Amino acid sequence: MTERSLVLIKPDGVERNLVGAILARIETKGYRIAELQRLSATRDILEQHYEEHQGKPFYEPLLEFMMSGPIVAAVIEGDRAIEGLRTMMGPSDPTTAPAGTIRGDLGRDWGEKVQKNLVHGSDSPESAEREIGIWFG
Repeated sequence: MTERSLVLIKPDGVERNLVGAILARIETKGYRIAELQRLSATRDILEQHYEEHQGKPFYEPLLEFMMSGPIVAAVIEGDRAIEGLRTMMGPSDPTTAPAGTIRGDLGRDWGEKVQKNLVHGSDSPESAEREIGIWFG
């Protein structure tokens, strides 16, 4: 079943010049990049994207981090793309993410108040539809 997923390469991934390496992994796996843009996220976009986290202690630091530099947003398509991309990314904590995953190979804990883990991927078809609408209209 062909699915669509939003992938965000977060400011730490852009700053560390990992956009090409991350997108290459996605394409090498056989997924298709249907849409791609580099942008600076606005607070409004981020509030919509992270609405389920509003009020949590990490919410404001997360928004600040996501506004700290450019982001690359992509719509990725392919069979079981959501599950496959999340497996490729690995767990949120780059310290414990297994080798072979994007976060395990390229990420680490920087000792800051927010987890800089390079990428975001939609967690369900419903989230993907909502998130793609936020980032791509």
